[in-house]
Amino acid sequence: MKIYQVGGAVRDKYLERPNKDKDWAVVGATPEMLLELGYTPVGRDFPVFLHPTTHEEYALARTERKTKPGYTGFSVYAAPDVTLKEDLLRRDLTINAMAIDSDGQLIDPFNGLTDLRAGILRHVSPAFVEDPVRILRVARFAARFGFRIADETMALMKEMANNGEVDALVAERVWQEMVLALGEPQPHQFVEVLRHCGALARIFPEIDRLFGVPQSAEYHPEIDTGVHVMLCLQQARQITSDTQVLFAVLTHDLGKGTTLSSEWPKHAGHEERGVELIEALCQRYRVPSQHRDLAVLVARYHTHCHRVAELSPETLLNTLQGLDAFRRPERFEQFLLAAEADSRGRSGFAEQPYPQAAQFRRAFEVAGQVEVAAVIADGFQRAAIGEELRLRRVQALSGA
Repeated sequence: MKIYQVGGAVRDKYLERPNKDKDWAVVGATPEMLLELGYTPVGRDFPVFLHPTTHEEYALARTERKTKPGYTGFSVYAAPDVTLKEDLLRRDLTINAMAIDSDGQLIDPFNGLTDLRAGILRHVSPAFVEDPVRILRVARFAARFGFRIADETMALMKEMANNGEVDALVAERVWQEMVLALGEPQPHQFVEVLRHCGALARIFPEIDRLFGVPQSAEYHPEIDTGVHVMLCLQQARQITSDTQVLFAVLTHDLGKGTTLSSEWPKHAGHEERGVELIEALCQRYRVPSQHRDLAVLVARYHTHCHRVAELSPETLLNTLQGLDAFRRPERFEQFLLAAEADSRGRSGFAEQPYPQAAQFRRAFEVAGQVEVAAVIADGFQRAAIGEELRLRRVQALSGA
């Protein structure tokens, strides 16, 4: 029995990046041998065990054979005669198909270190096309490392998109990869890679339709909405790693994708259309409610933030109430971050100040100083409490 360190920890060792998750491949062993050594079985589809003291994952070397469409349609063979090279051969990318033996020596049968140093994401074998999740993973690694994708690998990804293999992706896995990608240093690359290979149109058609639709003349007519959203995503990632904010930024203009270029700017109501699209997308991929709710609010109200100085006290209070700012001040701050990213997502505006956030925050503070307890203390009851509270808050905003 021989044990090798494999996976992301090996890759990150040569990138000099931290990696707390360590995975191990066990060659020449059986499940019974590991059980006798005190390992705990955890794998359902293939033999994976937890080390009795470190609790790190140890998987028996295995091969996989495609049996049906989708990322779960595999037959797994794990036995003592499976070699390390055969185990590494089933992995997605060369940079993830390296191993380190017990003496600390690198085992690199597919030249992963060369690709790592060159900044290239390259598939290990033609079996890459058998697992549609690999498209998402490649896009996520592009968002993490900024590496380019080898031409031959991109060709396989296009083939997988064109033949409908990506349609077999399950909702939970799509969201899992997406939310991880949003937290990477360059989340826009995730979208760009999916778009380049044709998978974006099949997985997120609402986002794909944004490319080619011009922005409004008021904001940035010389670029289309898709490019604008990518710039917004870059700006958002510079000011936060909060995936709720980043998802909201990614989806804030979905309504504009329903507008043909020749119709713009005659089309109206794209904010509410965007809300419908966000809710449908979130239902399709079972997006957590926190991400969905913030995205809906940003789509509906982000232009109000841009024009905060022009809003009447009544509209300002309506917006704050629509955002549920008084009960959810932390989400109000997330909203302001998304609005700021939207404003800066234009050429020449990246370094521009965004005073609207401070103005909107000040309005929230002024209105919030009018408390319901004071209204009740003055003798108002039942429905009159809410009416008087609103009246006083509007008056406070009028005098601010």
